[in-house]
Amino acid sequence: MGPLEERTLKTEQVFSGKVISLQIDEVELPNGNTSKREIVKHPGAVAVIPVTEDNKIVMVEQYRKALEKTIIEIPAGKLEPGEQPEICAARELEEETGYGCTEMEYLISFYTSPGFADEIIHIYKAAGLEKKENAAAADEDEFVNLMEVSLEEAVQLTKDQKIHDAKTIYAVQYLQLQKALGK
Repeated sequence: MGPLEERTLKTEQVFSGKVISLQIDEVELPNGNTSKREIVKHPGAVAVIPVTEDNKIVMVEQYRKALEKTIIEIPAGKLEPGEQPEICAARELEEETGYGCTEMEYLISFYTSPGFADEIIHIYKAAGLEKKENAAAADEDEFVNLMEVSLEEAVQLTKDQKIHDAKTIYAVQYLQLQKALGK
C-alpha cells in the first residue's frame, strides 16, 4: 500500500439504479485509522464537440432535474456496457442532434467529480457534419432543443451561466484556445 492509499475493509451496496449505484466503503487510512467513503459508481460517458462547416457549435438545451433548471450543453451520454467511447460518441451525436460526421477526433478524458464518483468522460470533436435522413431517435425520456451557436455566443452563454457544466465549458475553452493558436 502506497503512502496515500486507503485500503478498503468493507463495502456496503446502498443503491443500484439505471445510471448510477452508491456504495459506502469503510477504509483504513494511511495513519491506521478508519473512515467511511460514500462512492457513486458510474459506467462512464462521452461528450462531443460538433462543429459545422461555418464554425458553429451544435449544442442542446436540456432541463436538468438535479439543477432544477435548463442549461445548454454539448451532446453527451452514458456508455453502454462494453461500448467503445468513439462508438458511443457517434451514437449520442446522432441521437441528440440528428447529425452524423465524417471525422471524430479524440481529445481528452477526465474524471468529473473524483471526491465521490468514479465517472470518467471522454471528449471528442466531430467535424464533417451531415444531417441524417433517418437519424436514431433520442431516448424516450430525453427532450432537447437543438441550437447552433458561434464561439462568441458560446462564450457569452458561459458568462450568463446558460452554459454551466464542466464538459461544455471545457469545449468552449478548447475551441477558444484552438482559435488563438490559429488552428
